[in-house]
Amino acid sequence: MENLDYIKMEFLSKSVNESFARAAVGAFAARLDPTLDELADIKTAVSEAVTNCIVHAYPGDIGLIRLRVRILERELLEITVKDGGVGIPDIKKAREPMYTTGGDDRSGMGFTIMESFMDKVRVRSAAGRGTSVTMSRRIRRRKPRL
Repeated sequence: MENLDYIKMEFLSKSVNESFARAAVGAFAARLDPTLDELADIKTAVSEAVTNCIVHAYPGDIGLIRLRVRILERELLEITVKDGGVGIPDIKKAREPMYTTGGDDRSGMGFTIMESFMDKVRVRSAAGRGTSVTMSRRIRRRKPRL
């Protein structure tokens, strides 16, 4: 599938950067003319992916988060969030609703939320090398206003 446009950025795994990532992806995705609901879904999925990096990838430390957003053919938006942190030992278990390694104040719903708001979510991880979450969503063309 042809890459029509993209952005790349990297930022530190500080909680203040979650809203920055959310806003940046929202602004970039807006060029596809999503509905407000589609845009809210995309931004929420990005928030969950970035928050996972902040909370789980670098426990007790600050690390680097890399974000890439691509617009592909047929109005497909693809978002990749990567970290170089501790990795996920059991991806299948981590994707189960209510499972968390983040303590009692975490819901364990991050991957479930991403999966419910995006068309496809792929997770790759290696112990000590980090995790990559790639999410995609097709933005449906709206009928022109009369």
